[in-house]
Amino acid sequence: MAFECQKDTGICLKKDLADFSDNFADQEVDTDQIITSNNQKKVIFEFGKVKPKSSFHAKGGNSSSTSENLVPAAEVLPNSCRSITDLPQALISEILNCLDPKELGIVSCVSKFLYWLASEHDVWKDFYCERWGHPITPALELEDTDERSWKELFVEREFRSKTFLGRYSIDALYGHTEAVRTVFVLASKKLIFTSGYDQIVRMWNMEEGLSIASSRPLGCTIRAVAADARLLVAGGTDGFIHGWRTEDGNPHLFDLKAQNQNLEFRLWEHEGPITCAALDFTRIYSGSWDMTVRIWDRSTLKCLNVLAHSDWVWSLVPHENTVATAAGSDVYIWDINTGMQLAAINNAHVGNSYSLARSHTGKLLFTGGEDGAIHMFEVTTNLGCKVQKIAKWIPHTGPVFSLAFEFPWLVSASSDGKLSLIDVRKLLKMSRDSLTKKSSKVVRLDEKNVEPPQRMLHGFGSNLFSVDVGPDRIVCGGEEGVVRIWNFSQALEIEKRVRALRGLRLENRMRRRKLQTEMSSKTGRSDQCSVAAKKNQIGGDRNSWHNRRRVSGKLKA
Repeated sequence: MAFECQKDTGICLKKDLADFSDNFADQEVDTDQIITSNNQKKVIFEFGKVKPKSSFHAKGGNSSSTSENLVPAAEVLPNSCRSITDLPQALISEILNCLDPKELGIVSCVSKFLYWLASEHDVWKDFYCERWGHPITPALELEDTDERSWKELFVEREFRSKTFLGRYSIDALYGHTEAVRTVFVLASKKLIFTSGYDQIVRMWNMEEGLSIASSRPLGCTIRAVAADARLLVAGGTDGFIHGWRTEDGNPHLFDLKAQNQNLEFRLWEHEGPITCAALDFTRIYSGSWDMTVRIWDRSTLKCLNVLAHSDWVWSLVPHENTVATAAGSDVYIWDINTGMQLAAINNAHVGNSYSLARSHTGKLLFTGGEDGAIHMFEVTTNLGCKVQKIAKWIPHTGPVFSLAFEFPWLVSASSDGKLSLIDVRKLLKMSRDSLTKKSSKVVRLDEKNVEPPQRMLHGFGSNLFSVDVGPDRIVCGGEEGVVRIWNFSQALEIEKRVRALRGLRLENRMRRRKLQTEMSSKTGRSDQCSVAAKKNQIGGDRNSWHNRRRVSGKLKA
């Protein structure tokens, strides 16, 4: 499969912006000449060099500059054309704020001054956080992150997004004795949490693929797991939520084996099996077959609100002050604080709507259902909450039990034993407003024109129940009780080596051809003799040694 990013995408960079910009920025621009024609007279005006001095910090996004020897055009020639660099820096900043990443990369190639201004603009922070949220880095790398610009972070993450089109290795994690119902990736700590029919929550090291710890049997099937750096919760079919708090000094955060009342708790209010769970900074979310979604306070462990549905709740995904839920065949969006229903998608799928996923901005909502289809919706909250269907895929022949989204990849797991990878960049078109920050504009396409998934991963048995995705890994679990990790971390390195070897082979082939042409030009006579010999063979063996011997015999007779 070609290891290339989509060429026609609206927000994808065709090249690494850093390399693309640096090649042009290395060219020293001494003078800028502007030629104007006024009353059939050509006037040439020469600007001086612009050497900005700047300082920038990735967190603050502030920049300052000074220009030397800049001569205003209006003082020399009032009617001449003026450069954009003559505008106030604040106005230039507002203009750049209206551009998308690709356009900023093009602007940075014009001159060194624009390269500096576009590269150090704090709009790169907005680009990054819109796609992937705040950058997740280990504590040891925080100082290094502060020194790097937001453009460098964006370019690196955008370049890494190509890894899911490259080569991979598969790691299998054995430990569960029955089917795995849920997997969760805590990318910031490089941990994986899994559970299922064997009633045990297991914690794995994502880098090494080793088991770190496992809990005691919790007494029922665990269908939902959610975690962050401070809390781990698991939802059981007996209607309880079991939670673990972080232990100070524990490098793996949670002590799953120890029974400590200060670090463990259980919440009992659901009247049916818990099928989904989620966390944010202040709340715990749980959905159940008792047709309710409960919202809990993380500090007091009290139920704050109950969202009643008309059917079994299969999935939920919160974002800021809203939460999206899937119950029966319908999908709802609720206000967390008031408990009011903001929007509803009736009959989103033929059969049950099993899975949900949402982008970091909350503007893209994905649903997977019993009919094997995946739908993409745009959620707008400018004037009320509106939901518009954008695209539809049918990559599976069985129900879609789980969805996970890591920009720009949507990953789905189905009962047909396959994983599908869908790149949504072609459906997105960025538009920026100078008065507001930014808004992602989604292009609605005809379902017939929507491309199929960019990649399908096979090799499983039937019934994949859960999938989660990290920056360079995909983790899934299913009926066979094995947790598999698709590792793409070396995809870029492998592709670079493959391309280097391909270039060497091509270079050697061209060198051999060149030598052959040189040898043929030097040995033209030998080639003519070989041609003549071939002609004699075609004409027959008249002058051969046997014929000459017969002739000589006849003459003697």
